[in-house]
Amino acid sequence: MVLLSAVGEFLADLRPEIRIVDLQTKRLRGALFPLIRCLRLSRPDALLACIWPLTVIAVWARRIARVRTRVVVAEHTTWSMDEIVRSALGRWKVRTTMHFSFPGADAVVAVSRGAADDLARFARLDRADIHVVYNPIVGEARPFADVLHAPEGWWSGSHRRVLAVGTLKPIKDYATLLTAFACLRQSVDARLLILGEGECRAALEAQSRQLGIVDSVFMPGFVKDPSPYYQHADLHVLSSIGEGLPTVIVEALEAGTPVVSTDCQSGPREILLDGKYGSLVPVGDAEALAAAMANALSATHDRELLKARAQDFSIDKAVNQYLDRLFPGVGHGGPT
Repeated sequence: MVLLSAVGEFLADLRPEIRIVDLQTKRLRGALFPLIRCLRLSRPDALLACIWPLTVIAVWARRIARVRTRVVVAEHTTWSMDEIVRSALGRWKVRTTMHFSFPGADAVVAVSRGAADDLARFARLDRADIHVVYNPIVGEARPFADVLHAPEGWWSGSHRRVLAVGTLKPIKDYATLLTAFACLRQSVDARLLILGEGECRAALEAQSRQLGIVDSVFMPGFVKDPSPYYQHADLHVLSSIGEGLPTVIVEALEAGTPVVSTDCQSGPREILLDGKYGSLVPVGDAEALAAAMANALSATHDRELLKARAQDFSIDKAVNQYLDRLFPGVGHGGPT
């Protein structure tokens, strides 16, 4: 595993037999030459690079290093909606580097059909050259968590527990979720827990105070393992204005937790199969979101059906499909 800098909360979770290569660089643009040296020294059979600009850097590093390493690049977001491309310069930089670099990769992967369609349009690539591989999310069954975690005000009591998981940044549109939750609170005794950290914290805390729901909204920050929260939640809500393939929806389904999501590009409609496995509402519509949350909390759900849908995003399926891209012809499993 090649890392820009070998730090982070998940580093200890790697199996001991996995060798870590630390490029010792803090800036993405500084990764090119360390990666070239790494490729020349180790000469790996294949390299999987995830998310721009590392995807572009990997293609050029292989070319400059002049090694026979097979390079597969994977994009995990809907780039036309990303904050980086809001400026004309940012849009030109990402689009141009993808357009001229990705044809030099041995395979291009996107994490959903919607993300693949968007990538083809955005970077002016041939859609037929982009493979769809869902994120490897669902593994071994998780035991039910009986232990209560912080914050106690969300866990304990007879109220309904609403959960949202994701970084506190504009694309997640938690502002609309808070407005919808304030509307929901007028008829339903509920508490909202948002797991994540980010730049929008101060604004969201101020909005909660303004809406008069500060005692019913909890934002404890980043949580390494959110699975106990999914298991105890009555409802999971995604309010994003854009996604690639929202892992949090699959994690909720895996726990058998009902889902309400915005119908954003891309992923939610694809995961929920046009609303069969959860409710879809227009992006930025707080009134519709509040109504869908109320309906979901009052409805009866087939939790085993939700869990079964999550199995379509199993680790085994994704691993086999990635191996087909990295080592074609070896026979790991059928591609999609």
